[in-house]
Formats: sequence, C-alpha cells, structure tokens
Amino acid sequence: MVGEPAPIRKRPEPVEPATPLQAAPAGRVVPTHPPPSPRYAAPPVRRYAHLAPPSPALPVELAPFRGLLPARLLDWAHRRARALRVGGDEVLICSGHVSAETATRLSAHHFGLATDPLTGVQVRAEDTPEILRKGTFVAFDEDSGTLNYTFAARGIGVRRLAALLKRDDTLTARARLVSPERLHAVIGSIGARDIGRMAAYELHTTRPHLSAASLNVSRRLLPVLLLAMMTAIFAWLAPRATFLCVEILLSAIFLSGAVLKLGACFIPAPRDVPLGLEDGALPLYSLLVPLYREVRVLPQLIEALKRLDYPPEKLDIKLVIEPDDFATRNRLRRMRLPPWFEVVTAPAIGPRTKPKALNAALCFARGSYVAVFDAEDIPEPGQLRHALAAFRAAGSSTACVQARLAIGNADESWISAHFAAEYAGQFDVLLPALASLRLPILLGGTSNHFRRDILEAIGGWDPYNVTEDADLGVRLARAGWGTTVISASTDEEAPITRRAWMRQRTRWMKGWAQTLLVHGSHPVELVRDLGAGNAIALGLLTAGPFVSALLHPMCLAVLFADIISGVFLAPGSSLLGVAASALSYTNLVVGYLVAGISCSLGLHRRGRLGLAPILLSLLFYWPLISLAAWRAIIELVVRPHWWDKTEHGVSRRRRLRPAHGAGSGPDEAIRPVNPPLQRDHLRGSA
Repeated sequence: MVGEPAPIRKRPEPVEPATPLQAAPAGRVVPTHPPPSPRYAAPPVRRYAHLAPPSPALPVELAPFRGLLPARLLDWAHRRARALRVGGDEVLICSGHVSAETATRLSAHHFGLATDPLTGVQVRAEDTPEILRKGTFVAFDEDSGTLNYTFAARGIGVRRLAALLKRDDTLTARARLVSPERLHAVIGSIGARDIGRMAAYELHTTRPHLSAASLNVSRRLLPVLLLAMMTAIFAWLAPRATFLCVEILLSAIFLSGAVLKLGACFIPAPRDVPLGLEDGALPLYSLLVPLYREVRVLPQLIEALKRLDYPPEKLDIKLVIEPDDFATRNRLRRMRLPPWFEVVTAPAIGPRTKPKALNAALCFARGSYVAVFDAEDIPEPGQLRHALAAFRAAGSSTACVQARLAIGNADESWISAHFAAEYAGQFDVLLPALASLRLPILLGGTSNHFRRDILEAIGGWDPYNVTEDADLGVRLARAGWGTTVISASTDEEAPITRRAWMRQRTRWMKGWAQTLLVHGSHPVELVRDLGAGNAIALGLLTAGPFVSALLHPMCLAVLFADIISGVFLAPGSSLLGVAASALSYTNLVVGYLVAGISCSLGLHRRGRLGLAPILLSLLFYWPLISLAAWRAIIELVVRPHWWDKTEHGVSRRRRLRPAHGAGSGPDEAIRPVNPPLQRDHLRGSA
C-alpha cells in the first residue's frame, strides 16, 4: 500500500542488529540479512506473445504481465480481483502463478523504476511501525539533496503509485519499488531492537497502573500476610469462632459466584446473525499464531488455516516463532507455505511470553481485523465470517468477538474429560450469558477477534501477565468496549496427564491472581470505569476461582471431621459447630450442584452429553484445582512472569477432520483460487 512517506536516513555500512526480527517472504524463513544469491533471482520468463492479447480494460497492476502470461489467465485474474475488490497481481501471487519478488520486478520494469535492495539504510525507532504499516518511506540523499522514495506497492497500492507517477513526472527518477515481504524482512531486522522494546515495554511505559510489570507482589501481599497473622492469633485464642468467620467471608464470595453461574444457565444461548457478507465486502484479516516448540502440530495447523472459508487474497497469516526455536524454524523452512503466510521471529527482549510475541507480530499485521489462534487449534472454516457478522450486528461499541472453544480429545483420559466438561460450561453457558448481560468477559486464550484500531489504542497485550487474555478482556471493558460471543467454535487439545494439567492450571491461576491484583489495586478507579455492578461481577469472576479453590478443602475437612467424630447430620453440641457444619455442607452441595448443572448444560449444547457422568468424580477433581491454586500463589511470589509452556500434539485421538466433513465450507472456500490454467507460470523464487 502507498501511504504518507516516513523519513529514513542513509548510512554507509549496515549494522548488525542485536536481535533478529523478520517476516519471511512467501512463507519462507529467511536469514536476518539474506545474502545475495541466485536463490532470490527470478527464473527466465516464459512468454506467450503468440496467444491472443488480453482485454485492454485490464487494470494497471496486471499490465506488467501482458505477453508474459496467457490472456485468459489475466482475464480470469481481472474478474476475480474485481469481484474481491483487490489487485489482480495479488490474485496471481495467491494462485501460485507469480512469486512476490517476480511481481515486484515486473512492476518496476513496467513503470521504469528501479528495485530497491534496501541495503545500507537506517530507520529511526519512532518510524519503524509507521513504515511497516504504510509500506513506504523516504530517504534523503545528501549527495544530490533530493528525497528518494521507496514503495512496497501491491494490488490497489500499484494503482495509487501509477496515479502519483502520472501527476509528478520527476518522481520516476526518485522512486523505487520493493516487495512487501522484503520490506518486512529488512526493516524488521534493522528495527528489531526497537520493535522488541515496544512489544515488551510499551504498555508498562504508557500505562504502568495497568501492567503486571508494575506489580510488586511482596508489597501487595503484605496486607494479606498481616491479615493472615491476625487470623492465626484469633484462631489460637478462639479457633471455632475464627474458622467460622473465615468460612463465612469466603462463602459469601463463593456463593455469589455460584449464583452468577447458576443464573447463566437460565439465559438462552444467543443465535448468530446471518452472515450476509459478499466476498467483495470482506476486509483484510490478519491472523496471529504464536508458536514455540510446536513441530508436531504444524502440519495440522497449516492445513486447518488453509481451510478457512475466506479469500486468501484478503488473509494475512503471521506465524510467530522464537529466535532459539530452531526445530520449528527448520520445519517451516521445509514446508511449502502459501503466499499469504509469513513467518515472524519475535525478539529476545523482555519476558518470553505469548503476549510479547503477539505484540511484536502486530507490527507486521496488515489487516483491519486481527484474530489470535494457538498452535493446536482447528477453527471452523466459517469462523472469520461469523465474527465479522457479529461485529456488524453488535455495532461500533463492540471491540472483540470471542469464538467458543471445544475439546477434541475429551475421551482420551480422565483429566481431558473433566477439561472438556469445564470448557463446555465456560464457553457454551457462562460466556454467552455474560455477553448477553453486557458484563465484563475474561477472554479465552485463543480465537479472539479484534478491531485492530481499538486493540492498538488500549495498548495491545500485557507481556507480563501470564493470562493475557483475561487481562485484555478487563482492559477492554474498562475502556468502555463490549465483547460478544459467537457459536462458531475452535477445536482444542486438552492435557491428558495430571502433570501437564497441573502446570497449565497453575499458570492460569497465577494469571487470574495477577489480573485481580492489577485491576483491584485501585478499586475506586475500577468502579468508576466499570460501574458498581460490573465491578462486582468482575470481582466474582476473577476472585471466584481462588476462593472456591481455597474454600473447598476447608469444607471437605469439616465434612470428614464430622463423619469421623460421628456427628455427621446429628444435632451439634454447640452453635458455632452447627453453623460451621451447615455452611460447609451448603457450600459443597451448592458448588457441586451448580457445576453439574452448568457443565451438563454446556455438554448438551455442545452435543456431548455422553460425557456428563464424568461429573460424578468432581469430588476428586476439585482438590487438584486447590493444589494448583496454592502452587500459583507460590509462583506468584517466586517467579511471577514465568510462562510454563503446555506441550501440544501429544494426543493420539485428535485428528483433523476430512476437508468435506461436517461444518466445512464448499470446495471453492477450501481451495478458493481456481484459475483456468495450471500454475506453472512465473513461479520465481522469492
């Protein structure tokens, strides 16, 4: 795209950046400084001068291919481009007939411009995001005293460039072209440190009160420790009364949260609005997929993303990898990724977390809408269209759409079955109800769809919060933006062992505690931003998991003590003992009942009611949650920003469904580019 120029200065020698960060062209992972090699040179062009000439009405971006590609191929590209409202060169690239570098070289030759290798340039830190976003910059030539322009023009941007050249005859001598892929690779490499700092520290710098990096856990926990010491003293002086007071306090929060979940069961699931979106009206959509040690699931992930029912010319998929993840990097290098895939290497600056990687990749995203998927995800093919329809129906006050998450390997183990039941209660019952009531929503970690401008306005993701999804949902609500939930779902992989489950659940609990401490540190501002009702609901959603985890062992202890002492359901000897026992029994009954109803309803809506008998073993599952909560408290003090990686691809029963199975789109949606000729033309190396 051609936009307003951003300044750039020439330097005599290239400087090696401290941290690599690049977007690889045409689905290839390239070195930080790609050396000049025949690999990057386009092969000889096959000519078709003997064929009938194409229609004279071809747009300017297809003019460079006259006589080089068959007329009927150019006519097809023109028709498809006009229907999609994109550039004809983008159609040729996505259909595999022309490489990105070859298209840029031919366009430059057509306009009489030189191509820019982007060697020996230096970009100011404040200009890097703007250059990546607009795809154009200006360099001042000290020798001639003129401004030289470099454009990463493609599609509609080529038409704008042609108009600029027509208006200014002198621009031809001062303008050069570069492919958007090479612009990303070089500018991303040169500005790696600046992009890394922005991804890791911008939220903390601009909004320190909303970042977990400002969270002094020791200072924030000091009042809690003082309260614990006072409780211990009172417990030594009056153990029964102290125990009852603590239980009453925790029970008030727990039972309020249980009432909220029970009320959600009586709210009908909202129906999705009709899609009604033609391909030409679809916007450019960017998908961010962070990867770390995900070699086992890469083939499944790429195939699932290729099946999305969305024109590839309007897809911008960023696969985000870490600098030291050589296995994933090498596997991607060997894969033949479509041209609408790019590989971005996150900088080794700041915490190594998923939100930091997402912030870095957001600089390279081109879409006006952004979605996040995890490595093991299998989204429904029509999910992007459903999200756009939900945005349009909800109005301009909605900034986020959350798709529902489902577990694809529920029958693999006892742990995965409980995990699936939890997800059903959360994403098929609770979140849709919260969206209907316009209450704050703690987002799921994947399948979030955002308006890109709003996402950037609130500062992106917090790199220091290990449940960045929950925190982002709260910040959206505090800024006045709404979130809605759609029925389109994403298939996920649940942990199948207790060890993997415990590590993941500990991270979740730690992140919820971070979110609670960050946003609860200034309660007056929180109530002012959300309103009293929404603030209370948010408190129940964030504090609820911890309170239920802490309260459950206490209630079980009272139950077992009564059974052992023989006073279970018998008249008590003291009023305090009777009150403690009655409250414990109530908490257990209400907790199990609400969980059973919510999860069963979710399983019913998900069509997996056969898993409901697993809920009979909640008595053994909830103590594991309590253990995870205590581990989270310890980690919150010892290593608050540590991201415990969950291994994916370990399931033996979860497989990608056939392309034409239930829920998949038509063949034109799965393979949307169907030109009249074989794809063997101008496939120059990128």
